[in-house]
Amino acid sequence: MPSRPTAGSRLLDLLLTAEPRQRQRLSMAGLAALLMVCCMAAMHIAVAAGLTAPGPVRVWTVLSGAGLLVVYALIRSGVSQRWPDPSLTLPQIVYAIACDAAAYAIGGQARGIALPILAVILMFGMFGLSTRQMFGVMLYAMAAFGLATAAVEWQGDFGHSTGLSMAYGIMTAVVLMGSTFLTTRLQATREELRRQKHELARALEHIRELATHDELTGLLNRRHMLELMRLEQRRAMRSGLPLVLALLDLDHFKAVNDTHGHAAGDRVLQAFAQAVRQCLRNGDVISRWGGEEFVVMLCNTPPDAARTLLERLRQTVAQLHVVHPAEPSGAPACRDAAPVPLRITISIGFALHVPGERVEATLERADRALYAAKAGGRDRTVAETVPLDPDTVASGRIGA
Repeated sequence: MPSRPTAGSRLLDLLLTAEPRQRQRLSMAGLAALLMVCCMAAMHIAVAAGLTAPGPVRVWTVLSGAGLLVVYALIRSGVSQRWPDPSLTLPQIVYAIACDAAAYAIGGQARGIALPILAVILMFGMFGLSTRQMFGVMLYAMAAFGLATAAVEWQGDFGHSTGLSMAYGIMTAVVLMGSTFLTTRLQATREELRRQKHELARALEHIRELATHDELTGLLNRRHMLELMRLEQRRAMRSGLPLVLALLDLDHFKAVNDTHGHAAGDRVLQAFAQAVRQCLRNGDVISRWGGEEFVVMLCNTPPDAARTLLERLRQTVAQLHVVHPAEPSGAPACRDAAPVPLRITISIGFALHVPGERVEATLERADRALYAAKAGGRDRTVAETVPLDPDTVASGRIGA
């Protein structure tokens, strides 16, 4: 039985919701709020030490806290999910910089604490903003602190000096430009990692394709086909549904290679593979078994239906015209020579899999049927009809 939620978990669900992404957004907003509370505490410590006036700090505290509550309400209610940035990263940073600039203006002799606060604010921007947004934030922060510095100069607080304001201004510029530079580098690193991840995924997919498919025809290779046939054998044994295996061989394929070259042979194999894929059903599987020989697995298909499908496939291949540039054997290709239409036929032998029989044994029976098709004049479909001894099948000695 699932454990009952504790009071603490129920409280967290109430505050942060149970939805993972919303909880992550609210957690980040909560961390930013905690840092802002620490800044408020620092400002009030400065008030207690007599470094700044209490009135402006109280107003600043109320406005800063109100902004935090508004952000929390927008994210917690789900309203922010309708916007491009559900985490409200940029609005939070813009508001935090405005509050920090205001703290600088009212901080009196403790206004120096605004600079580390600004650095912390910009750290959040490094991970949540684009380079373009970060440049905008830098310009905005320079303008905000420029106004704050002008306000300080206009107020003429006790202990204030123009040299100190210039020093603070230089440090503010250093913090802003350093953060923007780091953001640019971080974004470039992220983009490079994304590119490498994409290339790695493509490479793995290519390796997987090479491991399971024939490179020339795009059909399954022999090893992967054997794995699929053994899986289907077990499934057919459990379900009792018929399974037919067929061997297909291109007639006189060696003559195509000898007469027209291996390039023509490759074109024939590719055209054959494409034609067969179009004839087969979605649940049927074909693989290149080796050279010009192919294996077709027809799942949940009785022998009569298998013969009909394989006959249709044979007729489709017989109607193929593979165009190849005329090139006499042993002579270079002539640009003006008319293309040669190559016609091919296939011989097919198939066998119904018997429960308890190994797939290799079924393939051997299909191979005997294929031999019979070739011996009978090629370009035909033959079923393996040799009767099997049920006791031999049950004992598992078939194909041993």
